[in-house]
Amino acid sequence: MPAAMSTPAPNILAQIQALIAHPSVSCTDPGLDQGNRGVIDLLANWLDGYGFAVQVIEVAPGKANLLASLGGQAGIGEGLVLAGHTDTVPYDLGRWSTDPFAGREKDGRVYGLGSCDMKGFFPLAMAAALTFDPKTLRRPVTILATADEESSMSGAKQLRAAGLRPGRFAVIGEPTGLKPIRLHKGVMMESIRITGQAGHSSDPALGANAIEGMQLVLAELLRWRAELQERYRNPAFHVTYPTLNFGSIHGGDNPNRICPHCEMQIDIRPLPGMSLTELREAMAARLQAALGALPRLQLHTAALFDGLEPFETPADSALVRECRDLTGIEAGAVAFGTEAPFLTRLGMETVVLGPGDIDQAHQADEYLALDRIEPMIGILRGLIRRFCVVG
Repeated sequence: MPAAMSTPAPNILAQIQALIAHPSVSCTDPGLDQGNRGVIDLLANWLDGYGFAVQVIEVAPGKANLLASLGGQAGIGEGLVLAGHTDTVPYDLGRWSTDPFAGREKDGRVYGLGSCDMKGFFPLAMAAALTFDPKTLRRPVTILATADEESSMSGAKQLRAAGLRPGRFAVIGEPTGLKPIRLHKGVMMESIRITGQAGHSSDPALGANAIEGMQLVLAELLRWRAELQERYRNPAFHVTYPTLNFGSIHGGDNPNRICPHCEMQIDIRPLPGMSLTELREAMAARLQAALGALPRLQLHTAALFDGLEPFETPADSALVRECRDLTGIEAGAVAFGTEAPFLTRLGMETVVLGPGDIDQAHQADEYLALDRIEPMIGILRGLIRRFCVVG
């Protein structure tokens, strides 16, 4: 059994409610975007009082990451990292039956924006760490809190750009229903724009119709999608193949004018083992070749955001095996994305494992079931013991 610290045990529910009470919406719409310093500063004050070595790292004005280590210097070590993001998505106030920032407790649940995804994880991580005397920790246990996971991933990008590897192993407390996750798909959102030449519709020779070019692009994308789905399969996923979705298309302005421009936006969800860079290069080359019969049209492709790489930790890794032993569940795959690819690229063996349910995330009346708290703390204690005390 771990040696108990002299620090009083935190009131976990009160801490969850306090974190919920600090709005930290991150959004691509500047009118809705907020900072996360209220959440970061609250965590920093608690962790400093508990004896953690705390480091707050500015990401952008009003936004920051936090690294707090017990049993070692903040941000340095070969131990275990308990990681999560401090931001939330926007919310529709009229659809909530209670104040999204009140953290109301009712029927064995705590309701609030971020309760499940994923502010509720941090008090559990602190509680698990505080059951150990830091003198017994051969390697540090570190709490990592990031900014902007729900929008730009700027917090995780800053960590990677700085080359900070705060530990050898990482657990991201995203909502997985207490089930370990070792794989998820990547995300690409791409713009395909064709520029032609306007002219009077009575004479096609006066212009170059961008919609006609987009028809060739659509046909080529359908062929490419079929080839990708034939080539790549992973039975760990519910949808076993990479997907390519036609999300929107816009072109032209009047029926009696030759269409001078047409744009389509697509979403691609690649499987682990597929490269975003290679996919972008292959798509551009194929579409350019498809437009060869219409040389007056110009093709422009662009990423709508950097994209999120697919994530995979090997099934036989030490962390995956330990999570399986502690939960009794084989590590699986999910469709949603996380910061795991960034931590993996820093050389951290990573698993996604948290107390919430993804069905509650990004929904009105989001909640965390209180009966998930003790099982999650127990799992985290087991991981700390294995990788920071024994390992």
